Amino acid sequence: MTGSGLRRVVVTGLGAVTPIGNTVPDFWGAMRRAQVGVGPLVLPGDDHHDLKIQIAAQVKDFDAKGRLKTLKRDKLLPYADRYSQFAAAAADEAVTMAGLQRPFEDPYRVACIIGSGGAGLVAIEDAYRDLFIKKKKATNPLTLIRIIGSSGAAHVGIEFGVKGPVFATCSACSTAAHAIGIGRDYIQHGLVDVAVVGASEAVISYGTMRSWQAMHVLSPEGIFPFAKRRNGTVLGEGAGILVLESLEHAKARGATILAELAGFGMTADSKDMVNPDIEGPSEAMQLALADARLQPEQIDYLNAHGTATEHGDIAESQATFRIFGQKAPVSSLKGHFGHTLGACGALESWATIQMMHGGWFAPTRNLKTVDERCGDLDYVLGEGRKLDIGLAMNNNFAFGGINTSLIIKRWAA
Repeated sequence: MTGSGLRRVVVTGLGAVTPIGNTVPDFWGAMRRAQVGVGPLVLPGDDHHDLKIQIAAQVKDFDAKGRLKTLKRDKLLPYADRYSQFAAAAADEAVTMAGLQRPFEDPYRVACIIGSGGAGLVAIEDAYRDLFIKKKKATNPLTLIRIIGSSGAAHVGIEFGVKGPVFATCSACSTAAHAIGIGRDYIQHGLVDVAVVGASEAVISYGTMRSWQAMHVLSPEGIFPFAKRRNGTVLGEGAGILVLESLEHAKARGATILAELAGFGMTADSKDMVNPDIEGPSEAMQLALADARLQPEQIDYLNAHGTATEHGDIAESQATFRIFGQKAPVSSLKGHFGHTLGACGALESWATIQMMHGGWFAPTRNLKTVDERCGDLDYVLGEGRKLDIGLAMNNNFAFGGINTSLIIKRWAA
């Protein structure tokens, strides 16, 4: 219990499917090698060559049949949307790492909260292509199940026998962070003992690229967070899943504890759908600090949202400087694996935990000359930085002015 009478919440499992590695070890190894997942856009057929943007951060060599072959309870999983399969693969890895029995021993004491910003957009596009271009009389019979935003959570819940709360979050780039925060809240207050949380995205398609292209927020060259030369973000896909438990539950079964979720803050700007504010992100960070009963100077590292959009980076850096000044090193990881949309909060929290244990923090890749409007933050550059830290904050600030801040504490046995 904390001083407030709430249960402490720890992380015991991690799972990942990313543009630079389809498992936790592969992802971490790629990070250490400074591997980049951004490359030429690959889509079925030849109908995307009229796009102005011809790059993306796509998951490569994902063998759904091979990766999911041990998952037997959910009979429809092999026919599910790609985003649901990413979620299931990452959840399988996370639950295995956590060492939890499957199906769960006490299923009503487990939550499964796995969100998606776009969910089955590819399935929708395929269905419309069948109906309006190929003139088919019907869509695939599983189209409806594939496109529902809660399908990823439901598939994972069925596979692992979760009978407690099962649902999705959807808040654009803050989706995964909200799932993590809600799962933590449920455990803190005793509603459940275990929560499988995170998000998954697989929305890279012709229609999606055209939609993002129309907003003029995609870069044709690459992703350069906080850099003077930045000219937009790069769409990515993938999934990040964390297994959360109450500290008592994890200790009782002898689990290996990876980190503690020490604080969470969430706000909304309530001003603009596209142009971010400084006040909302600042307050989210303050709320997370207050929740963790910490002062800004106690945070040792900041994992920035850093999407490389013109106004987003400026607002975020100014809000961060308002709270922290130059007190903590800052890096954005999106230069490595693109902007994975709703999944980024889980993948970046996951990477932060790995970096804390490894004592090495990835640089803000592609950042050489900082835009003077992005302030005087202590950006991690070059080959990364060796740091021995105990507390980190992971920030995600989404379209619609939706802000989240998570504080992660390194676990010392």
